Amino acid sequence: MCGRYDLSQNPAAIKAHFRVPSVPEFLASPDVRPTELKPIVRLAQDGDRECVLARWGLVPSWAKDLKFGNRCINARAETIATTPSFRSAYAKRHCLVPLDAFYEWTGEKGHKTKWRIRLKDAPLFALAGLWEWWRDPATSQGVETYTIITTEANAAIAPLHDRMPVIVGEHDYTRWLDVAASAPDQLAPYPLDDIVIERA
Repeated sequence: MCGRYDLSQNPAAIKAHFRVPSVPEFLASPDVRPTELKPIVRLAQDGDRECVLARWGLVPSWAKDLKFGNRCINARAETIATTPSFRSAYAKRHCLVPLDAFYEWTGEKGHKTKWRIRLKDAPLFALAGLWEWWRDPATSQGVETYTIITTEANAAIAPLHDRMPVIVGEHDYTRWLDVAASAPDQLAPYPLDDIVIERA
């Protein structure tokens, strides 16, 4: 599960790291929540990378309203190819979700401990995502949305939660964005040695 993340980097840092021509202005936040508009990186029609703002919580084209996305903030790697909400986006529309870190919580309600999970020596990295375009039937306006793919937790994160977001290594950005080149092996848990877990 990934229900909160930290994106405190500025547009210039995202532009440099992901090698995109521009990054829209956005509200940086150490506590990004579902339904907020945040940057994603994807391939433009000309095949180059672009960065756009999208709403967290994927809404498939056939959904009746935006609220559908509230239950689609995460997509399970094991079933994205067949789940109706995600299968079209998995086949055609991959993206990278920039972030500084993501969070998990442990403990009983009212006494939970918040954990910040990041990559060693990487102030900015990316999660594997899918994006979708939805037309509001009431206004005919288009809305772009995204989801974060999750997989089985590695041994470092398993004590906190049985799931973790799919982290895409920088060397693998191009392969993930190119749907024809991406492969299921990219959806495996990230190596233990590069994970840093700290109390938030």
